[in-house]
Amino acid sequence: MSSSSGRIREWRPAVSTAVRSIILFVTVLALPLTAAEELALSPGQTTSWILAIYGLSGGVGLALAIIYRQPMLMTGNIFALIFIISLGQEFSYAEIIGAFMVTGFAVLLLSLLGLTARLASWLPTPIVFGLLAGAVMPFVARIFTLLGDAPLLVGGTLLAYLFSARFLGARLPPILSALVAGLALSALTGELGAPPGRLPIPLPELTRPVFTVPAIVTVVPVLVILITLQSNSPSIVFMKDQGFKPRERVVDMVSGLGTILGSLLGPVAVSLSLPATSLVAGPEAGQRRIRYWTACLAAGGLVAIGLLAGIAAEVPRIIPTSLLLTLAGLAVIGVLTNALQQLTKGPLLLGPVFAFAIACLTSLSLALARSSGRSCWARQCRGYWNEMRCVSCVRRRLRILSIGYFSGLITVSIISIMRCTKR
Repeated sequence: MSSSSGRIREWRPAVSTAVRSIILFVTVLALPLTAAEELALSPGQTTSWILAIYGLSGGVGLALAIIYRQPMLMTGNIFALIFIISLGQEFSYAEIIGAFMVTGFAVLLLSLLGLTARLASWLPTPIVFGLLAGAVMPFVARIFTLLGDAPLLVGGTLLAYLFSARFLGARLPPILSALVAGLALSALTGELGAPPGRLPIPLPELTRPVFTVPAIVTVVPVLVILITLQSNSPSIVFMKDQGFKPRERVVDMVSGLGTILGSLLGPVAVSLSLPATSLVAGPEAGQRRIRYWTACLAAGGLVAIGLLAGIAAEVPRIIPTSLLLTLAGLAVIGVLTNALQQLTKGPLLLGPVFAFAIACLTSLSLALARSSGRSCWARQCRGYWNEMRCVSCVRRRLRILSIGYFSGLITVSIISIMRCTKR
């Protein structure tokens, strides 16, 4: 009996962390749904795209975790999804797919040359924690903004989380208590949408890629930065800091191949995700030797979402947006706390602060911090879409994103070499 209870205690953090990861994945589902609506995709094309973003990337991550016994959770890059929204006015869906496939070949070539592995070796760990803190900060900050829009629902969900964390401790994951309380409050206030009488299950539909020079020149440089510089390299550094030995070249090769093959179903940039990696590979996922199982469970959730794309597409329309965003913020509170603690330890201070600022000002903050008082995700994201569809806005945002990351890394590298910010 004691051994059984000990095993349950050992596995509880892994299961809890996997659940939080899946909640985060469901929250982000709004982005491809919004882009699919604005790009006028057919139900079959939308199903194929969700299958690529969730099913294919989750399957790849599941295979890597099992083969190497390390928490290498591959996902469809969120920043790339936001980028697609900004491209819809300039290029056709087929042109975007073609540009994504060329990006996969570029990442594969860089990995074969060993350039991405060298980049990861140059990136100091405190800088990674700065990027991580900046990436998840908007999720947490959004909770308190939502209190003004839905005080009863958001406040009750937050109180349930705090109560569970304080009095139930490790017996029940606080995120599950918050989910149950949030759904109950949604039902009481009438904000919980009714499930459709007949769930649509459209068959996947392939789109023939079209390769054009303008699309390739516009898309490929930015996506290569997002996959290697913003996602894979920081995630690998984080895993090494946690005592793992991820294979940089394998990760980048899989990212390249996954992006090529996945884009046959729909434009997807397969990569590690720093927030997701920090969940499944961090201390909250339990003992180091079982953290790869956390990645396996989370990857299984991704695969399930991908295979049930027609059903998954209805979730953001049934559950209130304010509840989804609140749960997403609560899911990464521990990640933010750990990142801020590591960020302020030193010996580098100025560089991590710069990295934190750069990450906070990325397009993810803009996309997920929109008003949430409306009934469906697509309507909320439409304001962002209208801003991004202007060609001049697209180019300006692309310049900000590319120049910001490049200049940030240069600054960070100089600071790291000079060691001018020691305590």
